[in-house]
Amino acid sequence: MRKKKLVAALLAASMVAGLVGCGGGSSDTGSTGSSDSSSSDASSDSDDSSSSADSGDGSVYYLSFKPEQAEQWEAIAAKYTEETGVPVKVVTAASGTYEQTLKSEIAKSDAPTLFQINGPIGYQNWKDYCLDLSGTDLYSWLSDKSLAVTDGDGVYGIPYVVEGYGIIYNEEIMEKYFALDGAKATSMDEINNFDKLKEVVEDMTAKKGDLGIDGVFGSTSFSPGEDWRWQTHLMNLPIYYEYKDAGVSDEEEITFSYNEQYKNIFDLYINNSCTEPSMLGSKTVQDSMSEFALGQVAMIQNGNWGWGQVGDVEGNVVKEDKVKFLPIYTGVSGEESQGLCVGTENFFAVNSEASEADQKATIAFIEWLFNSDEGKNAVTNDLGFIAPFTTFGDDEGPTDPLAKEITRYLNDTSLTSVSWNFTSFPSQTFKDDLGYALLDYATGQKEWDALVSETIEEWKTEKEAIAE
Repeated sequence: MRKKKLVAALLAASMVAGLVGCGGGSSDTGSTGSSDSSSSDASSDSDDSSSSADSGDGSVYYLSFKPEQAEQWEAIAAKYTEETGVPVKVVTAASGTYEQTLKSEIAKSDAPTLFQINGPIGYQNWKDYCLDLSGTDLYSWLSDKSLAVTDGDGVYGIPYVVEGYGIIYNEEIMEKYFALDGAKATSMDEINNFDKLKEVVEDMTAKKGDLGIDGVFGSTSFSPGEDWRWQTHLMNLPIYYEYKDAGVSDEEEITFSYNEQYKNIFDLYINNSCTEPSMLGSKTVQDSMSEFALGQVAMIQNGNWGWGQVGDVEGNVVKEDKVKFLPIYTGVSGEESQGLCVGTENFFAVNSEASEADQKATIAFIEWLFNSDEGKNAVTNDLGFIAPFTTFGDDEGPTDPLAKEITRYLNDTSLTSVSWNFTSFPSQTFKDDLGYALLDYATGQKEWDALVSETIEEWKTEKEAIAE
């Protein structure tokens, strides 16, 4: 079992807040920096020390994973080009299409020089294109080098952000509920397991008219490409506990022994939502975040990256000091000591097939991003990352409220964070098919037992396909 102390130590050595998201967004977008390719040292760190990579006459092409941060990455690219003369192009893959887009782009003569892998499984898919980064400054700055994706003595993926997710709630609505006669709790401190969460949520649903809400939870989004909160993030909970029981970090076959606990929380979401289960197939993540932002619901499952999707909504009524996190309780014994789900699936990889000049330019760009004053400011305040590098001081963390909540939970020594085991999931196909099955279950077209047996079987067959 991996304790929260690992991540807490990582943060103590770097910075103490952050965000970045998984999914959400629109169609592919692209941005190209200045076409001036004059030679320049791409590192302009605050100590005036030189980068381990000289940009030379190369250029950078970053294929980004995060549609919700497309504008921020484009602005960073433009600024870097303005400062250094090194061309930086950013292309952002549409939600749910990153692997497909990367396969298409990597085969082109003008292929990405910088891309993302999601951990060891992703590395196996892309290891022929991953440059060894063990000799870079970026790797030397990594607070916890065990987080890197390695193969032998080589380092092929470097994490660039730590994230957390759970149930986000509007404290104002909860305080209004606690003040009602007959409320099932008097404060959030009493909600520390699934039984109490269910009791409170169902009572809130019965009293939603008094609370002025349309439902307790926002829409359980199942529009195509929008189901990652359930088939990946929520599915992480039963897999985490199964791995914990077995003392492993991966399995070729699963028993899905915690499927009933998974069903507990999923049922709670769909049965106490502002949207009828029959309509969930048309709902997006942004729909649910807007429902939360407008005060139509009290809770929503998402991560610390979600504050931008709340605070930027026109008509937002959620105050910064009133948006909080609650762990995702499912009914596991002893979950009173469970914290948030904390980890990363975001690893930079540099294209080993790119020219040496482009490789050097790419490494110089990302080292500038995580070591220069301007780059770190963009990381902190524009991207909102919890960056796992020693180059960040304690006073250089993001200030958004959900980032602060991650820190609050990490600093609570009575809690154990749930590690991100979904990076061991067999494939995107497995996750997509689980998403389809969950929607069929939610709309009454599939029995839960069938979903369980299909999930167990597909995990096995997809793992076998990887091994071939």
